[in-house]
Amino acid sequence: MMMPMAPGQAAACYVNAPGTLPPRRYRSASFNRRRTMITAAATAATMTAPEKADVLRSLDGWAESNLLPLLKPADRSWQPHDLLPDSSSPGFRDGVDELRARAAEIPDDLFVCLVGNMVTEEALPTYHAALNSFVGYDRPTAADAWARWSRGWTAEENRHGDLLNRYLYLTGRVDVRAVEQTIHHLITAGMRLPSDGCPYRGFIYTAFQERATAISHGNTARRAGQLGDASLARICGAISGDERRHEAAYTRVVGELFRMTPDAAVRALEYMMRERILMPAAHMFDGRDRDLFRHYAAVAQGLGVYTTADYADLVEFFVERWGVAGLGEGLTGEGRRAQEYVCRLPERVRKMERLDARRRQAQTRRVPFSWVFDRQVQLQL
Repeated sequence: MMMPMAPGQAAACYVNAPGTLPPRRYRSASFNRRRTMITAAATAATMTAPEKADVLRSLDGWAESNLLPLLKPADRSWQPHDLLPDSSSPGFRDGVDELRARAAEIPDDLFVCLVGNMVTEEALPTYHAALNSFVGYDRPTAADAWARWSRGWTAEENRHGDLLNRYLYLTGRVDVRAVEQTIHHLITAGMRLPSDGCPYRGFIYTAFQERATAISHGNTARRAGQLGDASLARICGAISGDERRHEAAYTRVVGELFRMTPDAAVRALEYMMRERILMPAAHMFDGRDRDLFRHYAAVAQGLGVYTTADYADLVEFFVERWGVAGLGEGLTGEGRRAQEYVCRLPERVRKMERLDARRRQAQTRRVPFSWVFDRQVQLQL
């Protein structure tokens, strides 16, 4: 699901026109009352977390039209079995032998990235709980659009960890028990979101993470293709495609928040940028390496799977997509200062990356990873 936003600790499309309201069939009297209350609240200097949750709940009809169509029905979705050797086929063993032969040509550093990506995906129970907390829903059979989106999104994401886990198991290239222990530690540790209970910050976080994950899996797919492993390229490409659709959804949500409550939205964005959006698995641990995330992120940076430059591009993308530079009326003094900070951030991150790149070149080292049987992988810290 989610990737690091500032590798090494260094640093989809919104199609609804601004001003669009939910379709008339979804505009109930209670919706209109909530909308009036929300508009009044937006004029205040600061919106509380419950007020922001009310904004999101008032968009249930909007979510029905703008989010749910981005989900794919189970009978039209790829499944992990489609991209791996068929275990019921007489040719299963031959298929596995072919998979292992191709995997034998993949270097350890790419396997480290694959394992890190998979471990992150496998902490899905934590992400599902966090997503529900943004809007305040906890009923497992709720029929509103937000609840259906949460369940549908979780079902689609669930395939990612399953697919990568089975692929890595079949290759024989990784220490499966060490990987499983890392997953166990991660789910036990939970996730530390810098959102501080604010649902706006939570959705901004998720939009960034989905786009980052799409980039990471896409770059991994390209690297696998360059190494001659078309099967692995298809696996990572399929996951990246899902993440692009999910990114589109969360980008639309935040875009609607900017339309309805621009001051609260831009201040939430500034807060998240100052806090740094990091991978939800930043506290991953294999039982030995306390710097495991930092080492994994450095490998991803060195391979070009996910880099600080990608992070700068992400900030720039969302600033443009959400029209941050063009916000005018409705901003408080704090909102204008937040706007200025966020608009200048991409260039600041790029300058930091140039400085860090020179520093990293002088600090190359080799680090053992339990995931690949303690073989050493070169990285720059």
